[in-house]
Amino acid sequence: MTFKLSRIAALAIALTSGAACAAVNLPQLNIDKTQTTVSGLSAGGFMAVQLHVAYSATFQKGAGVVAGGVFYCAEGSVVNATGRCMASPAGIPTSALVTTTNNWASQGLIDPVANLQSSKVYMFSGTLDSVVKTGGMDALKTYYNSFVPAANVVYKKDIAAEHAMVTDDYGNACATKGAPYINDCNFDLAGAMLSHLYGSLNPRNNATLPAGNFVEFNQSAFITNHGMATTGWAYIPQACQAGGTATCRLHVVLHGCKQNISDVQQQYVQSTGYNRWADSNNIVMLYPQTSTAATNSCWDWWGYDSANYAKKSGPQMAAIKAMVDQVSAGSTPTGTTTLAAPTAVTTSNATTSSMQISWTGVGGAAGYNVYRGGNKVNALTVAGTSYTDGSLAPSTAYSWTVKAADANGAEGLASAAAAGTTLAAPTGATCSTSSNYSHVLAGRATTNFIYTYAKGSGQSMGLYNVFVTNTLKQTSPGYYVIGTCP
Repeated sequence: MTFKLSRIAALAIALTSGAACAAVNLPQLNIDKTQTTVSGLSAGGFMAVQLHVAYSATFQKGAGVVAGGVFYCAEGSVVNATGRCMASPAGIPTSALVTTTNNWASQGLIDPVANLQSSKVYMFSGTLDSVVKTGGMDALKTYYNSFVPAANVVYKKDIAAEHAMVTDDYGNACATKGAPYINDCNFDLAGAMLSHLYGSLNPRNNATLPAGNFVEFNQSAFITNHGMATTGWAYIPQACQAGGTATCRLHVVLHGCKQNISDVQQQYVQSTGYNRWADSNNIVMLYPQTSTAATNSCWDWWGYDSANYAKKSGPQMAAIKAMVDQVSAGSTPTGTTTLAAPTAVTTSNATTSSMQISWTGVGGAAGYNVYRGGNKVNALTVAGTSYTDGSLAPSTAYSWTVKAADANGAEGLASAAAAGTTLAAPTGATCSTSSNYSHVLAGRATTNFIYTYAKGSGQSMGLYNVFVTNTLKQTSPGYYVIGTCP
């Protein structure tokens, strides 16, 4: 592989600094919700199309697709996925898939297709791509012609690139097929996509980006299992961070198969070119992650996890939508609501690390949001009238309020506060200090063979090796947190 050494050095520094930070909850930022876009490569390209079409009210601004294909191309069949969608695109039933899209929209299974009329789409296919043939992207252009004005679609397919995310200064030689599936083709694909989706942009920041702008977040707040990792990543420009004054935009970036953190470490997060444009244009980059439990680390675009994989109800789809909602929650909801405040808010079922909050429902509410100390703690809108808040400290008093929300996300009045105190840690709580490797051997932590996580709490402990040392406190059977004993 031909890499540029200066970029490798920068990546090594970023990897070292990023690995030492524990995962945090995805922050709520001031995002212009009309400026949310998505892009992806290969399986991520198919997934980007799914999100763009199924959640077109959210991703109305547009999508970038690299070596992807038509919405619902596989129709739930891995044979279709590896055959007509990737290798033999002449067999793609494009017109039938347009009909399926319209039918699902009429049934409310996906958002109305009218949202796509104002979208912009950027498409890329390498002329040497031997994995997803260019014909599949040709079919995608035909598909989008049914929903998106032709003037809003850019389709670039004149670079002799293999199956990869293309950059102008990082990766394998352009004609190479192989990990990390990032190729230096002297073309800034991320910049071209973002410029088409958003219009004129400030020049990218070519300096070393601040390590503190890379955030590892708790992805388990949005989904457990379903082929998704416990943590994801985001790049948050300084001006966009919590407390900043800027109103920012959001772009979701979806890796391809064999490109998640476990497969290529942070190369897709760090070195695909997106962040340099994000930094100088106040665009938050969200990098959801699959796990090694996913087939070849791919996103579900043929049904390996759920028959509803391409609909709004698909588990991975709903999880990414929830991440978008969470990171955009610092902005003012559109519209107003007259929903009353929930009543009879109570706390119960306390443990050393959790508390159940219950309330009486409000007529007309589509769901509820729970706040602890003024900060929203639920990632997904709560459908029922109770919620269990976890990751709390033992023997600590907290206070919660609840707000009803309508279908547009606008919230009503806050409830009266309800207080509660978590239970004390068990007598004889023990602390153990050792290397991450030893913690895993002793059953106090788990690992994906790159990073280590405290068992029970899932707190990130850094790299899985004998050099990183942590102190773990056992607060209940099978539950450990990073800390010290009194």
